[in-house]
Amino acid sequence: MRKILVTGGAGFVGSHLCESLLRKNYSVFSLDNYSSGTLNNHVDGVAYFTGDTKQIADIFKDQKIDVIFHLGEYPRVERSFEDIDLVFDYNWNSIYEVLKFAKDKKAKIIYSGSSTKFGDQGTTIHQSPYAFVKHTNCELIKTYCEWFNLKYAITYFYNVYGEGEIALGKYATVVAIFLHLKKSGEKVLPVVSPGTQKRNFTDVRDIVNGLLLVADKGYGDGYGIGSHQSFSILQLADMIGLPVKMLPARKGNRLDAPVLSDKTTALGWEAKYFLKDYIKKEKPLK
Repeated sequence: MRKILVTGGAGFVGSHLCESLLRKNYSVFSLDNYSSGTLNNHVDGVAYFTGDTKQIADIFKDQKIDVIFHLGEYPRVERSFEDIDLVFDYNWNSIYEVLKFAKDKKAKIIYSGSSTKFGDQGTTIHQSPYAFVKHTNCELIKTYCEWFNLKYAITYFYNVYGEGEIALGKYATVVAIFLHLKKSGEKVLPVVSPGTQKRNFTDVRDIVNGLLLVADKGYGDGYGIGSHQSFSILQLADMIGLPVKMLPARKGNRLDAPVLSDKTTALGWEAKYFLKDYIKKEKPLK
């Protein structure tokens, strides 16, 4: 039986991934520091361990691991300015330990890079601590794995939404925030200026299906997993059905990013779930 380790396995994407891996009859382990993950995301049958990814070698020193899905990093662009110490601790300081562990275990590593690197014609790499560190981590992974002939694949998610998405707190994401406000009886939605920034919102089930394909068949960099349908934040608010109040612009907030998914679709992936259908299902009746 293949043994799979998911860092961030108690998080939004990680918990969906763990559930799908179990359905494939893999032995699944999760390592999470619960900064954004939660016990409510636990899936029966997964072995959960609490700790930072910097501790990965100590926690799993006696365990055979075949594949590592490394999702457990700091996840937000705009807040990364005020959380810069966390960005470097969770992302920068941990990646080398994960790579050394993969080398020791001869495990394939699947990394969740950030589509921010493709934003605004590639100019966003240095626009936030988050974007910079995620891009740098990708470069280290490619170089290290080529040095030591390790199997790896780097994926890029595009604005994941879906069941279990975080609606409250600093790690909340826009679809969940807007739906929560609507269900709570709020009359307007806060939109960060200019509101015309576009996002390729992608269902978490499509993200997981892409990850599984890449783990089985993908090697190297460039596996974008994103819907080709894009919507501005103002269009999203219109789907929810509430007027907006405009907030000041924020640093690091890209206007758009192309979906570079050719390598993923070549493996047989395609988006099967779409934002309008999800909102129609989740939005309360008037």
